[in-house]
Amino acid sequence: MLHLRVISPSERTDEVLGLLDGAVGVANVVVLHGAARSPKGDLVEFDVAREAASEMIDCLRDLDLDTLGSIAGERVDLSVSEVAARAEEEAPGHGDDAVIWDELAQRVEDDTELSWAFLAFLVIATQIAAVGVIVNSPILIVGAMVLGPEFGAVAAVCFGLLRGDRHLIVRALRTLLIGFAVAIAVTLACALAFRALGWIDTGTLRGHEEIEFIVKPDRWSFVVALLAGTAGVLSVTAGKSSALVGVFISVTTVPAAGYLAVAVALGRWADVAGSVTQLAVNIAGMVISGTVTLVVQRAYWARFGVRFPARGPRGLERGGGPGPRRGGR
Repeated sequence: MLHLRVISPSERTDEVLGLLDGAVGVANVVVLHGAARSPKGDLVEFDVAREAASEMIDCLRDLDLDTLGSIAGERVDLSVSEVAARAEEEAPGHGDDAVIWDELAQRVEDDTELSWAFLAFLVIATQIAAVGVIVNSPILIVGAMVLGPEFGAVAAVCFGLLRGDRHLIVRALRTLLIGFAVAIAVTLACALAFRALGWIDTGTLRGHEEIEFIVKPDRWSFVVALLAGTAGVLSVTAGKSSALVGVFISVTTVPAAGYLAVAVALGRWADVAGSVTQLAVNIAGMVISGTVTLVVQRAYWARFGVRFPARGPRGLERGGGPGPRRGGR
């Protein structure tokens, strides 16, 4: 279930309650007249099944509550209520399959921010990968994969392609490009320092068969990237963070960046080319499959048709299933 907190201007509250009255998947409706102070209005709180949440938010937007009032949502981790259980059963589909489009829009927009935290995590992950390459340690390579924060920006590209948002796509690609450029530059500087200290030399990467897959992309690299992109988008839309960790371990974006930095420092240009190819193949594969997954999810939910009856004096009519709209900011 999703708990929605709505601040409604007093003159719109009857329309909100008319929308909620008998709506599919809605339970536990609470109204506090005049309780809200900023913005001023009535406070309406209720629970809604994830399967019906996206279209419910669209209906509230149609009442201009995103501009005249406020719409906020949070997950319900525990609900001991027969009424709520019945509401979930009545809603079409399954909660784990549901996509709350506004939640996804806000999340991917947040993930396109080129923050210091994003850069720090990517730099640290790339340096750990570089050390893993140097000492021939698959364990360190896996650790670097898990630490890398880049999938959020990849998901943002997929969402931007789905709704034709060029601005979001450019922001996400910019974050990826600058992030990897900074991470590779810092790691390269460290690798050059290691070489100057005599810790590594041109023979360091010889005999590292266990990690050569990083610089030898093939058809299976692309297949894995496609599968990881699908799993990653599904984990983001379903809120399954444990599955997202598996996605990080499956793709070799961060290890490729780390190998690239070490190979440049040692003048191994064939490995540099292989690392760049591996990085490009993984990102391209995830973007392709992630976008296709979102298209399929949108088509799947659209088949359920009308969920909310026409209600209220404005004669709201809903139909055609959920779809991506403007971001939740």
